[in-house]
Amino acid sequence: MSTARQPDIPDYPRRLSQALAEADWGPASILADALYEAWMAGRQVFICGNGGSAANALHIANDLIYGVSMGRRPGVRVNALPSNVAALTCLANDCGYEQIFAYQLRTLAQTGDLLIVLSGSGNSQNILQALDAAAELGVKTAAVLGYSGGRAKDKAEICVHFAVDDMQISEDLQLVVGHFAMQSLFTRYRAEFET
Repeated sequence: MSTARQPDIPDYPRRLSQALAEADWGPASILADALYEAWMAGRQVFICGNGGSAANALHIANDLIYGVSMGRRPGVRVNALPSNVAALTCLANDCGYEQIFAYQLRTLAQTGDLLIVLSGSGNSQNILQALDAAAELGVKTAAVLGYSGGRAKDKAEICVHFAVDDMQISEDLQLVVGHFAMQSLFTRYRAEFET
């Protein structure tokens, strides 16, 4: 029989539940409205983030392509900017890591499109540069942020902010916002087109 002491179970579920309970969901509803408007108008949506937030950008993009209508009609025209590894490594090498998202936006985005940035701190240079590029291009901006919200909090037009000092909970909440938006779009689509 092992005598090794088992680690204490962290307080994670309670802290996650508390963050969800204390959140202001108004900005998430505004973001869902902006996504629905972009979808119906055929505009592009761009999503970006670093590390776990990059993985969340890909997950949310998947949900917006298919989950918003479950195959009943084409989904949102969405582009997860961390997904093209060749472009990312090229731009990081030739232009600098801080430009990996902004350069793609300047190439792909048009006025009226929507950019969503995902960030724990809200201070990553490539996130801030992407928000600046979007503003220059007339692209609507949104951010899903943790901690204090950082500099991105003031740059984004729509800010979904969770004041939690925990990167993993911040990343969990990004996906909650993504799923909230996807289900909101699906519900609205069915109400408008299937009743």
